Amino acid sequence: MSRYDLTDPEWGVIEPLLPNKPRGVPRVDDRRVLNGIFWVLRSGAPWRDVPQRYGPYTTCYNRFRRWMKAGIWDSLMDAITSASNDGITMIDGTSVRVHHSAATLRADHPDRCLGRSRGGLTTKIHALTDGKGLPIKISITPGHAHDLTAASELLDNLPSGAMLLADKAYDANWLRGKLRAERSWANIPPKSNRKEPVVFSPWLYKKRNLIERFFNKLKCYRRVATRYDKLGITFLAMTKLACIRITLRHNESTA
Repeated sequence: MSRYDLTDPEWGVIEPLLPNKPRGVPRVDDRRVLNGIFWVLRSGAPWRDVPQRYGPYTTCYNRFRRWMKAGIWDSLMDAITSASNDGITMIDGTSVRVHHSAATLRADHPDRCLGRSRGGLTTKIHALTDGKGLPIKISITPGHAHDLTAASELLDNLPSGAMLLADKAYDANWLRGKLRAERSWANIPPKSNRKEPVVFSPWLYKKRNLIERFFNKLKCYRRVATRYDKLGITFLAMTKLACIRITLRHNESTA
């Protein structure tokens, strides 16, 4: 058994959430194929390098692509990642370098999702986590996009009474107003050019290091730490699989 493979408790959570296939030719063993997909995610290796113990690499690749288009990975993340009840949420973004093999799409492709910033071609991952630093929602934008670009999408359906921790990049009046309308509180340090005073607690803000730790765990998955996928939807699916695995590992270690 590879250290990248699903453990029995992890498989026990995932198996009931997989789609049923009552008719037709039975699928190749789901656990074996998923282990092959997670091996690619963790190692960052090309699909052709999938070890033989996981079966043909084409089976792993085709299953990944088919379930991505069917929304299976999205439904798995929605079912497995959920906010804790501590009333704290955190939002932030991190940039990922793009491998040259992922930059071959034409510039006007609708799903390129690449931006040129100080570090070259990058893609930015935006994350919303709970108070434990576990992912709730994920989105991606071109690397040059401002952190606030994905804030409105990620903060939809924020529970009433929640406290949002974020850095100075999220100090915007519309964001604070949105949270007030939902009876939530933004604990965000004010920018140096802000004229109106705002309430801010440095002591509570220290807890925000947990989302930085989450990004550190996320980038242990080499398929996420460097973007090898040409399409943004494929890279986002890989990122969601990494979020699923991080949550499963945390829940297993604290069970």
